[in-house]
Formats: sequence, C-alpha cells, structure tokens
Amino acid sequence: MFKKIFVVFLFLFLSFFSFLNISLAQTSGTNTPPPPPPPPVRLANPLGAGATAQGVIGSVIDKVLGVVGALALIMFIYGGITWMTAMGNDQQITKGKNILMWSALGLIVIFSSYALVKFVLQAIGA
Repeated sequence: MFKKIFVVFLFLFLSFFSFLNISLAQTSGTNTPPPPPPPPVRLANPLGAGATAQGVIGSVIDKVLGVVGALALIMFIYGGITWMTAMGNDQQITKGKNILMWSALGLIVIFSSYALVKFVLQAIGA
C-alpha cells in the first residue's frame, strides 16, 4: 500500500516539474521604453446626460403607478358594468359591489403610495 502511494506521489511530483517551462533567456541589452498605457474607456450614459439613480427610480415608480392606476380604473368600470347588468341577481350585485369596493380601496392605496413616493423623492432631492 505504501509503495503505491509513494509511486503515485513520485509520478505526480515528477510530472509537475516536467511541465514547468524554465527559461533563462538573457535580455538583448537594448533598453526600450515600455509602451504607453491605453487611454481610459469612456462610456456615454445611456439614460441621458443628467440622469441620476434617484431620478431613474422615481421615473420608473411613476410609470408603474400610472399603469396600476389605469388597471384599477378598468376594474372600477368592470365592477359598475357587472352591477348594472345583474338584472336582479343577488350574486351578481354582490360581485359588482365587491369589485367596486376593492377597486376604490386600490385607488386609495395607489394615490397614497404615489404621494408618499413623491414626498420621499423630493426629500432626497431627486
């Protein structure tokens, strides 16, 4: 067993040193200056010249809240149509009322979150 471990270790040790490329080349004696460093990379801001992180985040939040507000308005209209076309069916009337109630609550949440986001973004200077 010891012989096998020793042979494997010896094989790995010798194969490691056989693959080393030791070069003892001498320099030519000419002192050439090193090449100049490459110029720094300059990338244009894809969001515009004056775009900041706060401004971009605020813009995204404004757009998302606008879309969510439009969806809440669509649900408000759908709830009203459901209630109007119920024709005395108590389940449809309840369904329409619930859609209207939750849509109104959603609009309140959306408007309050919009006001809160505007306040925070103005406070941090975006």
